[in-house]
Parts: sequence; C-alpha cells; structure tokens
Amino acid sequence: MTAQKQTIALIGAPLEEGSGRRGAAMGPTALRIAGIDSTLAELGHAIVDEGDLKPLPARDLASHPRANHLQVVAGFTRALDAAVHEAARAGRFPLILGGDHALSMGSVSGMARHAKDVGKPLFVLWLDAHADFNSPETSPSGNMHGMPVAFFCGKAEFAPILAADRPLVDPKNVFQVGIRSVDERERVEIAEHGVNVYDMRAVDETGIAGIMREIIDTVRQKGGLLHVSLDVDFLDPEIAPGVGTTVPGGATFREAHLIMEMLCDSGLVASLDLVELNPFLDDRGKSARILVELTASLFGRRVLDRPTRSA
Repeated sequence: MTAQKQTIALIGAPLEEGSGRRGAAMGPTALRIAGIDSTLAELGHAIVDEGDLKPLPARDLASHPRANHLQVVAGFTRALDAAVHEAARAGRFPLILGGDHALSMGSVSGMARHAKDVGKPLFVLWLDAHADFNSPETSPSGNMHGMPVAFFCGKAEFAPILAADRPLVDPKNVFQVGIRSVDERERVEIAEHGVNVYDMRAVDETGIAGIMREIIDTVRQKGGLLHVSLDVDFLDPEIAPGVGTTVPGGATFREAHLIMEMLCDSGLVASLDLVELNPFLDDRGKSARILVELTASLFGRRVLDRPTRSA
C-alpha cells in the first residue's frame, strides 16, 4: 500500500528539564543531522520545518515541590499545544522532534483539541518502556517526563498549565506497547482508569502483529485519529543506546519497523512524537538514524519490497 503524500510540519521541542538530566535538548538537532527532512522528502512528502520552539517559562505558575522544573515544562506544554493544534488545523502532519517525554503533555493536548474540532475521538499509541502515568503525588522522582499520560488524560490536574476546559483523552483510548518498567502506584492507576497495556510479555506471547491489528481495528471502528508517541527506550538499548532511561529487553529492530509499516498501511496516524533521544549518550548517531528509519517506515518506506506471490 502506498502512503498518502502529506505536508509534514517538523516542530522541534528541545526540552530536557522534564527528564532530570541534560542532553535531550540536543535531540531535535540530532534528528535533523540524521536527515529526517531529506528522508521524508525523498518519499514524496512536503516538509515544512518550523524550527525549534523557544517558549518563555510559565511564571504565572508557582513552583511545585513534586513537579521538577514546572515552569519550564509548562512553557513548552503551552507552546506545543498551540503549535500542534495550528499545524493540524492547517492540514499539516505535526511531527514533534524531542526532547524528553514531558513534551507529550503539549503535543497530545493540541491533537485532542484538533480531534474535538473535527468531531473525532483521539487515540494514543504509547511506544515506551514506561507507563508515564504518574502525578506529582505518586512520582518517586518528581520528574515530569513520567507524568504526561496522566496529564493529558486529566488525572494529574495539579496546576493550571492549560485551560481547565481543555479536551482530554479517555484513558481507555490509550494503548501502551512495550511497557517493562512501571512504578507500583502507576500500576494501580493504569488499572483503575482502564489504560490498555501490552507489556513485553504480551509482545512475546501474542506477537507484535496481533497486538497492532487489535489496536488499528479499534481505532478504525471508532472513526478515531491516532497520535503515536515513540520513546527511544521502547527499543532494546543494544539497538538504540541514546537515551537516559535504558531498560533491557525492549523491542527489536524488525518489531519496531513492523509497527510503523502496519500504521502506514492503516492510514490512521495523524501526528507523531519522537522523544527522549539524548545524543550525548548515543553511539555515533546510531539512535538518531534508527528513529529516522522508523519514521520513514511510517511514511511509506519499506525495509524490503517483495513481489506478491501468485496463487
């Protein structure tokens, strides 16, 4: 199946304050150096690079003892909410170059507003080693890159970061694949709120193709838009070492490409985050190049073109 040609808006989000360590702010530059723009252009898509966001800290918010760097993260959240919503409204595909995973507080919120505008439910495919369903009350570290899912589902309303009446994502519309590191309180929260979790045991037992068919069928039946958020640590660290939160036993190269190829075939993906790339921890750009390759698969490139076998 040939991917529909799109106008892709590259939105850089050099946020690292949500992660508790430095380096992820270099992620957007590394992805550009790895050729994400030229790679997608070669596939026939139009590229609009909107540059990197430079939001002002949200100084109207008081510091929070359990939400580290709240003002900076909130500033990025507000800027991304606006930029992503505007790109989607204008008919462009928002592709967010991160930056740590706290940026999804803004990108998903912006897509939730767009989904409401067009009268469709928003679904989120969370490709990550972590559930990221903490709030300041439950987080062991206070690092906000562990809170975005709870935030955009309305389960971490600890500060007026965005409008109180903002559209939220139903936790039952969140699909988390590749999970293998969950805090004890998070485990309770995701179960109570009905988040769909496919951990690595489920991947091993069921196979990634079966899981993806189930997710794609659900989104299609509901007539939804799908936002994909890809964390480098979804992949096994042997494949992609450039991340500050490595967890052994992640997805393989082929599993990740199959996900992207099936998503491409579905035609359901409306936006994409590439997050937690830390070039300082990478091996000569290896992780950045893999993220670019996976993105290319989502937008129509095939790892191997095979002729259809005749009956």
